[in-house]
Formats: sequence, C-alpha cells, structure tokens
Amino acid sequence: MNVYTPILVLGILAFGFALFSVTLAGFTGPKRYNRAKLAAYECGIEPTPQPVGGGRFAIKYYLTAMLFIVFDIEIVFLYPWAVAFDQLALFGLIEMVLFIIAVLVVYAYVWRRRGLEWD
Repeated sequence: MNVYTPILVLGILAFGFALFSVTLAGFTGPKRYNRAKLAAYECGIEPTPQPVGGGRFAIKYYLTAMLFIVFDIEIVFLYPWAVAFDQLALFGLIEMVLFIIAVLVVYAYVWRRRGLEWD
C-alpha cells in the first residue's frame, strides 16, 4: 500500500483542484446569459436547421477522427519503448525506426492526398 500512496495523494489533489476551480469559476465568472447562450448549443451561434432524418455528414469529419486515432496510437506505442530503451538495445532501436518510418509513410500519403486540410 505504501507504493500507491503518492498516486492516491496526487489523485486527491487533482480532484480537489478540479472541484475548487469549477466552484470558484461559478462564483467569480461573468453571468451574462442570453437566449443564444441558454440554447442547446452553448457556443452562442444560432444552430442551423437539421433534416428530420439526421442528414449526412461530410466524410472529412470521420477521416480527421481516424487520423487522430492513428497518430495517437503511435504515441501510445512510443511510451513503452522509451521506458524500456536500455533493455531493448539495438533491436529496440531498429524496430522503433521501422515503426516511425511506417508512420511517416502514412503521414506523407495523407499529406499528399490533402487529408490534413480542413476546407
């Protein structure tokens, strides 16, 4: 249990800070409510009418989400490699270079196909 005490203390501090920040913001923040701010879309922009059946979304939203997941998973694979770098030696370095090359090939492909442009 002594090993997990710092993690527990950090979790309690993080939760306490979050609770304190949200409570303090509620008391000290500006309270300028209007009809648009109280609507379902809190950004203040009037929502455009949507079709009854839901309508279609552009594929670029899904592609952007998939790109985010791919590059996010790359970072997840880099963490264990960085932690065990000394134990993996040359084999680990070669494997990680191959992995990064594969990800860079995908990145170059997406960039060339203009998948990173929003418009």
